[in-house]
Amino acid sequence: MQKDLKISRRTFLAAAGGTIVSIGLPGTFIKLSDAKQHALAASARPDGRPRLPPGQHAVEKILDMGGTPGTATVANWSVRIYGEVEKPIVLSYEELLNLEQVHIVCDVHCVTGWTLLDSSWTGVRLRTIIDLVKPLENGSFIIFEAAEGYTSNVPISDAQKENVFLAHSFFGERLQRAHGAPVRVVIPDRYFYKSAKWLEAVKVTSRDEPGYWESRGYSNSADPWKEQRYPN
Repeated sequence: MQKDLKISRRTFLAAAGGTIVSIGLPGTFIKLSDAKQHALAASARPDGRPRLPPGQHAVEKILDMGGTPGTATVANWSVRIYGEVEKPIVLSYEELLNLEQVHIVCDVHCVTGWTLLDSSWTGVRLRTIIDLVKPLENGSFIIFEAAEGYTSNVPISDAQKENVFLAHSFFGERLQRAHGAPVRVVIPDRYFYKSAKWLEAVKVTSRDEPGYWESRGYSNSADPWKEQRYPN
């Protein structure tokens, strides 16, 4: 019942904005058994927080939630990094692959209530790219710009964490189009609507700019362990 209420609220908010946009990877899922759920709820991360945030349930298999994908392909994709920076740049897909690659296994949490454990990604840490453009002193926020006008936002301090990255591969294979190909953002410690799919640009700003879902009633900070799903 709780899941249905969340999905209804999400659909209503999206419709009010004129376009329905996916806020995560999947929508259809297979839940873990109750015994596994309880075991996960009792386990802890290295930072002491429970591995399964409150109000979440772990899933074994997840499918696409929909949304409007971009038109870019591996052959013509690029990402623009600009704004309050010394050296704005545009990176092609090939140039992204030439940067230091990382393989990260992490848990991701959707605001609708599912958690995918041990998801495996390959990509480039966002801080590697931020270091290239050299943010100005007043560059305090990162705005991710994606296909069809979708945006999400985080403080630059969040963007520079080791587990925040631009992903081009998922479980050892190139991202599927439905999952954000050619490149998407992954921010594991925030609800997944912060992890913009079909990335087109990264803007460094002096002021926060609430993103697509944030401006439609979802939490701007989106901390799963504080259940910051809706207004702060």
